[in-house]
Amino acid sequence: MALHSRLLLLEDDPAIARTVAYALEREGLQVLHSLLLHDARQQMRAEAFDLLVLDVGLPDGSGLELLRELRHGGAAGLRTRASTPVLMLSAQGEEIDRVLGLELGADDYLAKPFSPRELAARVKALLRRAAVQAPAPARGAALQDDPVGQRIHLHGQPLALTRREYRLLACLLAGAGRIHARDTLLAAAWGNESESTDRTVDTHIKTLRAKLREADPARDYISTHRGMGYCLDL
Repeated sequence: MALHSRLLLLEDDPAIARTVAYALEREGLQVLHSLLLHDARQQMRAEAFDLLVLDVGLPDGSGLELLRELRHGGAAGLRTRASTPVLMLSAQGEEIDRVLGLELGADDYLAKPFSPRELAARVKALLRRAAVQAPAPARGAALQDDPVGQRIHLHGQPLALTRREYRLLACLLAGAGRIHARDTLLAAAWGNESESTDRTVDTHIKTLRAKLREADPARDYISTHRGMGYCLDL
């Protein structure tokens, strides 16, 4: 677990938020608290977080909305990476709520009331797991994402990408080594309301491959997994 990991806590109950923040800060973690979904979105556009703790029930929506946007590219301009660990909080102990959160991509789920010490332990476990799973760039690959400038560099040189190509490659890079389904890539680059099709993704992947090959003819970065999707291999 990285020292001074920065967390975003989305919780509308100030008393619970203070208790959680205190428990996490005692473990050496930095906690930024948001009361509302809108505020949390603004914070995630402003900076990258190492982990998110999101409440389900909020005055202006649900933490599940933010989880969906993070995992499936529904909100443009987020600096927090799509692969960032997420722990959901909920006052509802219903199985359907836990299942929905996990299906949307949550890494862990804790129902209220909960022990702050248990929450801190789960957060630390998620951060350790993320540190272990984080892919180390292969020697000479050096694909780097600049989310503020909406650019991706290969070997230190910026790639000439369109907006859609950038979003596609950024999504693949955030989950390097994992297979991304076409509908996930479609949502990341075009949004959930787009009328574009899987064929559109295939066309843009073909163009991306050509630009990567032009910049580095020695290897192919994007592999196709028939019937499943695409994977960025570092």
